[in-house]
Amino acid sequence: MSDENKPTSSIDDQPDEGLSLFPIDEHVEEIDGPDGKKVRHKGIYLLPNLFTTAALFSGFFAIVSAMDGNFANAAIAIFVAMVLDGLDGRVARMTNTQSAFGAEYDSLSDMVAFGVAPALVVFSWSLHALGKVGWVFAFIFVAGAALRLARFNTHIGSDDKRFFTGLASPAAAAFVAGMIWALGDFGISGGDIALPVGILTALAGLLMVSNVRYYSFKDFDLRGRVPFFVILLVVLVFAIVSTDPSRILWLIFIAYALSGPLQAMWRWRQRQKTDSTTQE
Repeated sequence: MSDENKPTSSIDDQPDEGLSLFPIDEHVEEIDGPDGKKVRHKGIYLLPNLFTTAALFSGFFAIVSAMDGNFANAAIAIFVAMVLDGLDGRVARMTNTQSAFGAEYDSLSDMVAFGVAPALVVFSWSLHALGKVGWVFAFIFVAGAALRLARFNTHIGSDDKRFFTGLASPAAAAFVAGMIWALGDFGISGGDIALPVGILTALAGLLMVSNVRYYSFKDFDLRGRVPFFVILLVVLVFAIVSTDPSRILWLIFIAYALSGPLQAMWRWRQRQKTDSTTQE
């Protein structure tokens, strides 16, 4: 066959000689270019994915700590994962390093850190005392987190960004972790209150898949100027939390978990009053 008749191949179809001996394929991602055509990019953004990896590690550390019986460390690790998860998205937006890979990696990390880890920690701490009923409670939480993340990913760009539909998985995980941490500091054994703990864990899982709206705090502009007293308020909040972190953090997330149903009830009553006024 002559050279003219040989099939041609694009540069993207040919292997990169510098990586041909490396046992892991290079990640290639297609995005829409300015002219509407697909543009292929190799590699991933390092900075936001470092935060995501750190959050994933925190979730894994929480599981290992619970297996060793260090439930306070496990709960703290879940809170650390929540902070890191909040940073990776903001860092990606601020540095313009968003990618489809980062979004998928973040969801998988969230499933471990805010779905599997809290369920296994609370099961090891308390729910094991209920036998099969205990792991059912834990599984309701895991399934709720998985369904919540899947629904969130498929509704990106169509929902009001000021609100979450359903309790966000990091907040639900913080609610469960705060319960373990705070009650443990009180010296309460999880096995002695397994049934109430199981009910609260399952309720957190159900709130994640509910249609209850929660304020997302995504409209806060962290890059804009604020009055000087705002930084004083931030310092005051840190000082208050530091006095008793386990109980105060748990109370904060109890209040946040209740805020959605309470606001839904308030809106329902307002509609009832409006409808009765209209009928009159």
